[in-house]
Amino acid sequence: MGHPLQVSTADQELVHKVNTSIVFSAFRFYAPISRAELAVKTGLSRSTVSSIINSLIDQGLVLESELQNSKVGRPAILLVLNPQGGAVVGIEIGVAHISIILTDFVASVLWRRRVELASDLNQVDMLQKAEGLIEEALAVANEKGLRPLGIGLGVPGLVDNTQGKLIFAPNLRWENVPFRLMWTQRFHMPIYIENEANAAALGEYYFGSAAGVENILYLSSDVGLGGGILVDGRLFTGSRGFASEVGHMRMDPNGEKCACGRIGCWETQVGPRAVLKRVQTALKDSPESKIHDLVRDDLDHLTFQMVVDAALAGDPVCLRAMEEVAVNLGMGIANLVNIFNPDLVVLGGTLSLGETILMPVIQKTVVEEAFLTNTSNLNFTASAHGADAAVLGAVAMVLDVIFREVAIV
Repeated sequence: MGHPLQVSTADQELVHKVNTSIVFSAFRFYAPISRAELAVKTGLSRSTVSSIINSLIDQGLVLESELQNSKVGRPAILLVLNPQGGAVVGIEIGVAHISIILTDFVASVLWRRRVELASDLNQVDMLQKAEGLIEEALAVANEKGLRPLGIGLGVPGLVDNTQGKLIFAPNLRWENVPFRLMWTQRFHMPIYIENEANAAALGEYYFGSAAGVENILYLSSDVGLGGGILVDGRLFTGSRGFASEVGHMRMDPNGEKCACGRIGCWETQVGPRAVLKRVQTALKDSPESKIHDLVRDDLDHLTFQMVVDAALAGDPVCLRAMEEVAVNLGMGIANLVNIFNPDLVVLGGTLSLGETILMPVIQKTVVEEAFLTNTSNLNFTASAHGADAAVLGAVAMVLDVIFREVAIV
């Protein structure tokens, strides 16, 4: 048994860290805010709040701002997060692109790049390209005099976030990539890695259409279909980070083969590729479709955006394909709504381009298929950031750890 004084000191340190995290996190919701208001919001004493704030100011993480006018007594000094408190790199490695941003401490974008990649680019070359882009971002941070606080990465696959390793990305055909080990050794800073849909869900929670909503179901599709789930404002990741692989729910035992090797996964029914396949099949019997003119009879050039545009213009083939996929989306979402009882369903990625057509059908199907108790207060929306949701979420991953755990204090 340890000495009583040692236990007491450890307890005091833990309490101080928890209190600092509570105060720091409050800035995300309430800044600019005074010390007195922070004490009310957090339930901590004014002296505790004042001590924590002084420490955060000394570390350059918080600034005293303009005075707040008050009818009674002296005006209060407002506190804000310091944009110069540090820089964060957010990067998404997709199947055919790499997207990267550099932000300051309040997540204002300082620099960004998006690189489209050849479909046959190998893993080594893609990783070299990603690392080169990170070097560029860190150089910009250095030019601006900002200390890097961490790198957040979103990838389309199974992620073991206890080890910071990509286990399997079926659409990239990558296995066992130890990103945290590789990049910690190379860049010498904290590395956070998540499934890209989890990252995007966090990005919408911090900066987008799900801001302030604690229980969220996020779905996005580019090549595959990904899901991110937040419960009480925290990502639901399971015991090792493999949760929310909703795209690989088996929906049709006699269906198509998925990139993961299994048969009938949900993503084979509802992703943009499913829409394109439905349209291409239907066009053989529908010479009147506008799509023929758009692709000049070369269906290999058909894109999801073309299908959306044609459907919005009233093309029956494209409209029917979109609506059929929306029903399949709604059926799967209804199952997830019954399991997780979210407040909000967010549709992101490429599918958000078809929000106008997809969303009403999805909502109708979910209401019909899910329990009334789970849909009576359920809302639906499209992603506020579309293709940028995952890379903003990668930034949010770094900031989330700092705000909750005060990792740099």
